[in-house]
Amino acid sequence: MEQETLQLLVSMHRIVRYLRRSRSSVLHPTQFLALMLVADEQPIRIGEIAARVPCSQPTATTTVAALEEAGLVRREPDPVDGRATAVVLTEAGATTVADSGRQAAEELGKLLHRLDPEERTLVLNAGELLNRLARDL
Repeated sequence: MEQETLQLLVSMHRIVRYLRRSRSSVLHPTQFLALMLVADEQPIRIGEIAARVPCSQPTATTTVAALEEAGLVRREPDPVDGRATAVVLTEAGATTVADSGRQAAEELGKLLHRLDPEERTLVLNAGELLNRLARDL
């Protein structure tokens, strides 16, 4: 099983790198992951972004600052603790998330069409399981 898990890991990395190169986005991969996380979990604190991306707290702070400067997110008082700040998407951020997601899905779809229909179904079903694993991280 160790060889199969290593092969899965290497394959996932290669596919993700391919998809990153094919995107026209100017976002750094950490910025992209943080933006997608904000879209899914907003409002979200920077510490939570650091834990979930994962990256260091200073990297998360720098990443959020860059996304904020680009107009994709904004900081606002945390609804639970007014002393803290939370990060939320702007309209431009929501558009970027939708466009990036659509573009990545199209590129991955092109790759999946290299497989026969049964294999494609198998990969898509495995995607649901991998998503469940990733959510629990």
